[in-house]
Amino acid sequence: MANDFEGPMIRVEDLVTHYGERRILNHVNLDFHTGETMVILGGSGTGKSTLLRHIMRLENPTSGRILIKNEDICPMSDERFNQFRRKIGMLFQSAALFNSMTIEENVALPLRELTQLEDSTIRIMTRIKLDLVGLNGFENYMPAQLSGGMKKRAGLARALAMDPEILLFDEPSAGLDPITAAGIDSLILKLKSAFRMTIIVVTHEMASAFLIADRITVMDRGEVIATGTPEEIRDSKHPRVVQFMNRIPEGDEQDAQDYLRSLTQN
Repeated sequence: MANDFEGPMIRVEDLVTHYGERRILNHVNLDFHTGETMVILGGSGTGKSTLLRHIMRLENPTSGRILIKNEDICPMSDERFNQFRRKIGMLFQSAALFNSMTIEENVALPLRELTQLEDSTIRIMTRIKLDLVGLNGFENYMPAQLSGGMKKRAGLARALAMDPEILLFDEPSAGLDPITAAGIDSLILKLKSAFRMTIIVVTHEMASAFLIADRITVMDRGEVIATGTPEEIRDSKHPRVVQFMNRIPEGDEQDAQDYLRSLTQN
């Protein structure tokens, strides 16, 4: 997976997913460009995290395609997809650290499982990633000894272990206080400027989204209802986007329509 690829790094085509009788993703079409930070916004239960899990192939769709560098990963053999997975890092909402391992052991795990590198090389690479996320000196700590924000940073260091081309974040600010959450945003911006990775961030935190995004996609009820630059999303006249952006409660769609009318009259 070389970085000189032309075209969308990831293309989602007509993706449909059901959990039982319930449709979670409803004909989703979306491109993620090489080197961009795309933020996926939406309320709880709109399919944002499900979409990420499909890109990681942790779940399979009912129908549709997910192309990474023009290769459909859905019908791939596990052996073939594992080559792609090595260049995809993911920070899970819970950080997903192994509590029985030190922070260094957690970060080193992908390198030990997926490479033939010497232990000394793995240790150096692990220390570099921990330093990158601001955890230098915490190598021998256990996850239980870390704060929530530090766990997220450790999970991010592990996601970076294999030098991914694609980096996925599932609600990186969940459970964090505003100052700690701002630190995670700053770290994402740091990675964005230092590496030409395609970054996808699922969140419902609008302040974070407008700070870090090159483009924003808004999802509602399993569908993509708007995609554009932060300015385009902020100026969107789609009633559901207006409702979300202005925190208008469910069931008060008339308020959203009234808000739109007030904009056109000013």
